[in-house]
Amino acid sequence: MLNVAAIVGRLAADPELRHTASGVAVTSFTLAVSRNYSRQGEERQTDWIDVVAWRNTAEFVCKYFTKGQMMAVTGSIQTRSYEDRSGNKRKAVEIQANDVSFVGSKRDNAGGDDFGQSYGQSYARPSAPAPQQPAAFSEPAPAYSSGSSEDFEEILGDDDLPF
Repeated sequence: MLNVAAIVGRLAADPELRHTASGVAVTSFTLAVSRNYSRQGEERQTDWIDVVAWRNTAEFVCKYFTKGQMMAVTGSIQTRSYEDRSGNKRKAVEIQANDVSFVGSKRDNAGGDDFGQSYGQSYARPSAPAPQQPAAFSEPAPAYSSGSSEDFEEILGDDDLPF
């Protein structure tokens, strides 16, 4: 069986960090994702996709992302059942985020901090930038110990990128 979801969209609201009774960090947020097609003469439709992130990924999202920023999320689709305030049984479908990444340039993200960084449930933020290698010889990125945001530097322009 395969359960993999990958979406890119804009944050509908600022994410808020919460903690479970046992102290585990969690955040839920919604991404606005435009469909790839539209009927002739109509505007593209937008889907509002609910996402939940746990632990370090939740903390990363709440620290570095704000409303309107582009974000890429990979994870799995999960469903859960609950009762609303009126006692009606409801079902929710959401993506459980395993990896969250910045997308686009700083200009595209309305001034948000975009360093091309991604953060996953099982990863730690790099403490130093990894050396760049040609694409033909690239190897999987090594895991790094946790560092501070001072370890990142801003890319001034997209014109110097080799692709």
